Amino acid sequence: MEQTTANRIFTDSEVLLKLIVELGMGLLGGILALIVGFWLVGRLKAGLMRIMERRNVDPSLRTFLRSFLSIALKILVIITVLSMVGVQMTSFIAMLGAAGLAVGLALQGTLQNVAGGVIILLFKTLRVGDVIESGSYIGTVREIQMMYTLLTTFDNRVVTIPNSALATGSLINYSKMPERRVDWVFSIAYGDDYGKAEQVLRELIEADDRILAEPEPFIALQKLNNSSVDIVVRCWTKSENYWPVFFNMNRKVYETFAAQGLTIPFPQMDVYVHSNN
Repeated sequence: MEQTTANRIFTDSEVLLKLIVELGMGLLGGILALIVGFWLVGRLKAGLMRIMERRNVDPSLRTFLRSFLSIALKILVIITVLSMVGVQMTSFIAMLGAAGLAVGLALQGTLQNVAGGVIILLFKTLRVGDVIESGSYIGTVREIQMMYTLLTTFDNRVVTIPNSALATGSLINYSKMPERRVDWVFSIAYGDDYGKAEQVLRELIEADDRILAEPEPFIALQKLNNSSVDIVVRCWTKSENYWPVFFNMNRKVYETFAAQGLTIPFPQMDVYVHSNN
């Protein structure tokens, strides 16, 4: 009787040990397959990016596909590894479908971001390298990923903007058109020669070859302000030259007006004191 019990215990231990070994080997194989699978995903992603670069695929599409394929292939690797370690995929997929429905309802905003990324690529409202303004942010589009667009501001901050906000909201794309209009308002003092000021401005415009001759530059007396005579100036230039032209003209006007005897006024108030004596 005691020997039979001992034999049964020994047999059960053998079976348990064999099961542990099999599970351990399966788990070890699964971990190894996961590592190799993720490595292959990285290699495949890098190879695909090289092919798209050689074929001059739109950079905006490149970054989106890289993000999308990375997530999709990693999910495929995980499912494959789970089947290798003995997880019943039929029941797992059914459970995954139910969980996916619940997660989808919980992550409606995330799915909207994915749809927003597709809309951006289809309608090409913006591209990598474009200078855009969205909300309170202005900068250059760095990447269009599956759910987010990365924007690099002019002071080198990286802003992450949900794709749904860019697809459904208002944005300004400063790079969409090849030419932009540059606007200034310059002021002279009351009593200064307006004709002379207009002539100086025209000479400064003609001296800058980045300013286009067509459409013709526009100069006009805009307003007789409280402390100044305001002159509006409008010129056209290539989009990439907008800020260099804008800042250069400000400096040139400041230097030239002073040299020509034209006064750039500042706000002032005349105070009259009446004495009863």
